[in-house]
Amino acid sequence: MSGQSAAEYRIEDLAHHSGATVRTIRAYQDRGLLPKPERRGRSNVYGDTHLARLQRIADLLERGYTLASIKELLEAWDAGRGLGGVLGLVAEVNGPWTDEKADRISRVELDERFGGQPDDKAVGEAVELGVLERIPGREDEFLVPSPQELSVAAELHAAGVPLQAISGHLRELRGQVEHIATRFLEFTTEHVFARYLGHTPPTDADAEEAAALVRRLRPLAQQTVDAELARAMQTFATRHLQQHLGATTAPAIESEPPSVTLPPDTMSAVLKLVGSGNAAAFIAAATEREVQARTLDALATSTLNSGQVAQTP
Repeated sequence: MSGQSAAEYRIEDLAHHSGATVRTIRAYQDRGLLPKPERRGRSNVYGDTHLARLQRIADLLERGYTLASIKELLEAWDAGRGLGGVLGLVAEVNGPWTDEKADRISRVELDERFGGQPDDKAVGEAVELGVLERIPGREDEFLVPSPQELSVAAELHAAGVPLQAISGHLRELRGQVEHIATRFLEFTTEHVFARYLGHTPPTDADAEEAAALVRRLRPLAQQTVDAELARAMQTFATRHLQQHLGATTAPAIESEPPSVTLPPDTMSAVLKLVGSGNAAAFIAAATEREVQARTLDALATSTLNSGQVAQTP
């Protein structure tokens, strides 16, 4: 039983099957990204290896690689080093960092959620911020990458926050969150991934190990931010509420009266007069008598003054 013959393509057929243009295929050949075709008479013949290479290039371009870096990866592949680990790492990093699923919303539903009044300027700002994405050919419908984010905006607006203020707040918040994300990546690169960056591209084993670490570390940034935000909100929300309600700090619980140290000469006189066993009782009684005497003096003075006022013609 004979084996299945390998597929053969003219350049136009290869372009059709790969989705690339004839001009692009020739440019890839000139840059060394694509092997030269087999020459048969006056024709160039391409095979499945060329088609697979074109599909691989298209995949890497979609993942953000430049043609120069793609050439480096493909040369490593041709030298016998597989790309499976590298592509797995790329897929892991480029994969979604949230379990949230995108949704769609019509313009009518969007207007209803935000008070029922159409606001083209607010919609334009939402599109600019990526909260909404336009769908080609559907002017009355939008893609919502994060329904949760849109719901937060709707709740804030229902609570009385103007749409322009919501957009401004999101811009400010996004800048701060992007700074946190950058710092987390710098931190993990320095302390976790630096050992995989000594050679380009990394070996399959190193790339697979790095991809596994990405899966493990992926939720840590979210968990850390959630915990720290909860802590900060608890601290600052209480303080903020107290300030706006005019509350002062809670009254301190009454504690034991502070002790008073008597001058040495006074204490010596007390001890000589009543002895050490009666010193505390004597001091307490003397103090109480003084307080009572001052209270009586104050009452007498107040009564005398009141009588003088009453006798004034």
